[in-house]
Amino acid sequence: MPLGYLADVTQIQTPRVSVIQHQDDAPLDLLTTALTSVEVDVVRADRGEALPQLDQIDGLIVLGGSMNAHDDENSPWLPAVRDLLGAATRAEVPTLGVCLGAQLLAVACGGTVQVAAPTGPERGIIEVKLRPDAPVDPVLGPVAQSLGLVIPAPSMHSDAITDLPASATWLAASRHYPYQAFRIGTALGVQFHPEISAERLVQWASSYPEEDPAEMARQWQVNATELATLSSTLGEAFAAQVRESVQTKV
Repeated sequence: MPLGYLADVTQIQTPRVSVIQHQDDAPLDLLTTALTSVEVDVVRADRGEALPQLDQIDGLIVLGGSMNAHDDENSPWLPAVRDLLGAATRAEVPTLGVCLGAQLLAVACGGTVQVAAPTGPERGIIEVKLRPDAPVDPVLGPVAQSLGLVIPAPSMHSDAITDLPASATWLAASRHYPYQAFRIGTALGVQFHPEISAERLVQWASSYPEEDPAEMARQWQVNATELATLSSTLGEAFAAQVRESVQTKV
């Protein structure tokens, strides 16, 4: 077989993951390192950049943001993101929704998100309990193997998923809000933030007068090893899911 043919196959099979970012201070952050085995294309939807076509990508990540999942008037790109999430799920494209991204995924697939949920905001390093289906999940399974069924995770949200889509598998909960992770086919939504660094968490906390950034930094430091493992393990497992999906299509 000609060497040129092998090179062409390798190039074709290089997985491409599109990352939808909603604002400057909510980037891919720590997950960037965990996704080095795939090609990452960051799309700034808030700047009017065109969302990807499904036939152009092998995986999709939708990040968090300070807007709510229904804020179409102030964030006019959100309907298109919801449509993309719904289409990606139906097309079985490996997908990861983080915080706002998870809420958009839930809404796109028939779930419910409540703005300013009555239980109040969930901020800082929280305790997330993985449910029975999590250890066999392609992305959360490796997290369970590395950290067990109770994990620390960064959180920063006031809105909440109050009803999962009918087709969803419930994967994780916290004491404050039950729906911390869920899966719909090839799509995983996580309410917590596996991607953010200590510096980013402190920055976010600084925007809330009632929060203590120094306390956020302390919480991170206490859990630093586990948080680094969460980010790297979850990101690498998602990349592996994308690579496996590409291989099955060849």
